[in-house]
Amino acid sequence: MQKKDGSPAWLDEVAKAAFGIRKRVMEHTIASNGGYLSQACSAAEILSTLYLKSMRLGPSVSPMLPLPFPGVPGVGNKGYFTGGGYNGAGTMGQDRFFLSPAHYALVLYVALIEAGRMAPEALDQFNKDGGTVEMIGAEHSPGFEMMGGSLGQTLSQAVGIALAKKRRGDPGRVWVFLSDGEFQEGQTWETIQAISHYRLDNMLVYVDLNGQQCDGKTCDVMAIDPLDKRIEAFGGRAFIVDGHDPMALNALAELPSDGRSIFAICKTDPCRDVKILEARRPKLHYVRFTSEAEREEYRRFNEAEMVSPVVKE
Repeated sequence: MQKKDGSPAWLDEVAKAAFGIRKRVMEHTIASNGGYLSQACSAAEILSTLYLKSMRLGPSVSPMLPLPFPGVPGVGNKGYFTGGGYNGAGTMGQDRFFLSPAHYALVLYVALIEAGRMAPEALDQFNKDGGTVEMIGAEHSPGFEMMGGSLGQTLSQAVGIALAKKRRGDPGRVWVFLSDGEFQEGQTWETIQAISHYRLDNMLVYVDLNGQQCDGKTCDVMAIDPLDKRIEAFGGRAFIVDGHDPMALNALAELPSDGRSIFAICKTDPCRDVKILEARRPKLHYVRFTSEAEREEYRRFNEAEMVSPVVKE
């Protein structure tokens, strides 16, 4: 379906969801005196586009309000579950989604809410003892189904799932969201070699290239550029795109296969639509207010500036 200006109607839904992600994370950060706000700014369009347009996930099979922590997995724990059900049952023909940087958990939870896969009230359980809506996502957290360990390990595990799908003749694809800092990890590069070796063209990797990490600017910690050329040298199919352009993000998902996996290097702004964050550069990784006055400043910005998404009629 197209709108009067010729653009596809799904762009409106993605724009509304991306706005909702930033708005909800902003409000949560203010209420909780802390949060991974810059990650919401940079990743909002990526996750909204994937969930509302690009991925072919099955309907959520998990409760709208997450259940309490079921205990660690084990033979005797019959009630154990993962959070993967929020992305569908993962049956034949369905896609699978894996978020690697577990500190983006709040952003993923809000994306699930915006996609209608989880209730907004689920955030009331955030970082509470005995709950599954954890600050750093684990395998039982909504939207997660594996423990990523330190950065760089989720991609390795996703390779096994993609290889199994390929060998079973399952047409479903495997999607992985990475942070740019994970390309400072040797295991990431080993995994890209494995992806290339097994010709896993059923994998799509979206990278949030926001240029910042916990110790400051990514390039100051360890340079990873030219990232596209490095990925191609290891056998991947790399594209640099505007991470805030849903049309460009979705276009990569619709490319015909050439036998290689697709790496979408998404150039993003960690202060997108929340310009008040600019004053914190280069330390944008986590927002913790230093005073009640600063907290009130963010509250006023939220009320005055974060009012509604800009959607073309």
